[in-house]
Amino acid sequence: MTEQTLAQEPVRLDVWLWAARFYKTRSLARQAVETGKVEVDGQRPKPSRSVRPGQALRVERGEEVFELQVLGLSGQRGPAPVAQGLYQESEDSRQRRADARAARVAHRDGYQAPEHRPDKRARRLIRALGDIDAM
Repeated sequence: MTEQTLAQEPVRLDVWLWAARFYKTRSLARQAVETGKVEVDGQRPKPSRSVRPGQALRVERGEEVFELQVLGLSGQRGPAPVAQGLYQESEDSRQRRADARAARVAHRDGYQAPEHRPDKRARRLIRALGDIDAM
């Protein structure tokens, strides 16, 4: 753990999400908090809310939902192993994410990409089908 983690200085929620590597940039973390994709102890917070160890977080990122508990604080983005030490994900959350990932893979299983680009005739058919949908 870093010096800053041991000091337990208050850290903003958007900074913590960025440091824990849930979002690539702090502005993306701030936007996620503002749009309601992050909950702290069941409540919708502001990006400037301070995070404390022991708090429960629910983070939606794309199609994945993380339910975790804050273990440590950091205001700096570091290596992934250090970032993973800042939180502990519940086993139920981990299992639900694995099941959802397996369902997405199974759903895509029968799809085969076309071998080549559509020719002139196929493009006309595609356009004609698009016009039918507009009605």
